[in-house]
Amino acid sequence: MTHDHDLVLRPTPAQTEAALNPPDGRNGGDLVVETLAALGATTVFGLPGQHALGMFDALRRSDLRYIGLRVENNAGFAADAYGRITGEAAPLLLSTGPGALTSLAALQEAAAASAPVLAISSQVPTAGLGGGRHGYLHELPDQAASFRGVVKSVHTVRTQSQIPSAIEAAWKSALTAPHGPVWVEIPQDVLLARTAIPVVTGGDAFPEELPPRPELTAVAAHLLSHASRPAIIAGGGVVRADASGKLKQLAETLRAPVVTTPGGKGAFPWNHPLSLQSWIEDRHTTDFLEDADVLLVVGSGLGELSSNYHTFQPRGRMIQIEADLGKLESNHPALGIHADARLALQALLETVSPREDATAADRVRAVLAKVTDRIAAQDLTLEQDVLASVRKALPADSPSFWDMTILAYWAWSAFDAKGPNHLHSAQGAGGLGYAFPAALGAAAADPTRPVLAVSGDGGALYSIAELATARQYDLDVTWLIVDDGGYGILREYMTDAFGEATATELTRPDYVALAESFGVPGIRTTPESLEQDLAKALRTPGPSVVLLPAVLRMFAPTHLD
Repeated sequence: MTHDHDLVLRPTPAQTEAALNPPDGRNGGDLVVETLAALGATTVFGLPGQHALGMFDALRRSDLRYIGLRVENNAGFAADAYGRITGEAAPLLLSTGPGALTSLAALQEAAAASAPVLAISSQVPTAGLGGGRHGYLHELPDQAASFRGVVKSVHTVRTQSQIPSAIEAAWKSALTAPHGPVWVEIPQDVLLARTAIPVVTGGDAFPEELPPRPELTAVAAHLLSHASRPAIIAGGGVVRADASGKLKQLAETLRAPVVTTPGGKGAFPWNHPLSLQSWIEDRHTTDFLEDADVLLVVGSGLGELSSNYHTFQPRGRMIQIEADLGKLESNHPALGIHADARLALQALLETVSPREDATAADRVRAVLAKVTDRIAAQDLTLEQDVLASVRKALPADSPSFWDMTILAYWAWSAFDAKGPNHLHSAQGAGGLGYAFPAALGAAAADPTRPVLAVSGDGGALYSIAELATARQYDLDVTWLIVDDGGYGILREYMTDAFGEATATELTRPDYVALAESFGVPGIRTTPESLEQDLAKALRTPGPSVVLLPAVLRMFAPTHLD
């Protein structure tokens, strides 16, 4: 008997001839870019460095498009967004030591948000591996050790023949649920040396699937079908698995209200009768979810933000579908189903029984009315008007990327993303400087629609150098900078906790003049003219900056009550 895995594709005579006579002038770097192209990559991000020059030299002999950013961390953010938008592994080319380490914060965000980033770094020459102190430029005793606690997998290459297999294994790791960043490192001498290895022309780019165990989905379907008050929390795993349609079908079959986490924005239609929207940082929503007799949590670990700062205490049975084994039942006991959200939701759709519940939509409306009344009592008209202006100006199918800034915290709860995979923020790891370089990566992924980035003035200074990148590649990103003269949310936190703020005030540049110095159009707007100015900037091809001087406030938290 012949099994599929026993079959070996035999090369044609032409392929054999090409393999026996590879073209001259190739080095180890060519094996890197050839493997990436064979796996389906079309675009790479990065920043050159001395040890990595073999890879960058090989780029000019390839058809890969290179987007070069000015800071390695920003290149990582751009690759993160490219991976989120396309669902493909986004190659990130880096150099040894300082260059590699500068990307760590971006890789932490990619890990927290399950973004598939394939980081490929150079290393010191092979003779310097092993932890000795040889004094090579950029030398670390164990460079990979700095990344093992951040990325999904680490792959160290020592010979040219290992390059294709290592990159292929890393690619599949990045794209196997849960998606995430991976790390490959290749010594400088391996990248630079001439190679007689045949041109890489193929590779297995298909990640492993993560189906649910059928006995667990059978129990889950029974619980949901016989629940009196089922409810659903939808997290980022639903978006990453492209499972929003299946979530909607299941919610309607069960008549189960749905709330989305900040990472799950857009996973469920905002104005659907069963939509609790994204007001998960709200005591009324928390109370509603705690009252569910069966709660289905899909693609969320119920971490700090998704549990109203760990005040959420469910009283009913909980079912948790999660691809990340580390998040499964990490905060609450549940019927844990280790699976990709799409496959698990499909299994439930095939086994649940429809429910009738004439009160579900009324109960959802009652909760949203309480939320509206709570916010209305806090004199936050400016904040709501600014967020509404952004929503009106932004085309419905355009993605937006939000830094860790007060307007973003509002967006987590109150912004209609208009669809899955449209709103992204740095809420996974919580670092500053994400929005603008990430938006550049998204624009590189899909140049057919404008992209919005939203930053505060503090976060904007982390990535201001990427205005040069935006101009160099003419990327269609409009950058809204809300300038309140400092780290606004930290100013609020410190004032509330200590009576006054320290180290939060910033001297900042004239952002409009600074943008124009890069050849990027800039405009200073007001809350009253924001919608018009932002819409015009988004309609105009190429990069632009819209500056909004405004001091915004957060709505009062409920987890402290």
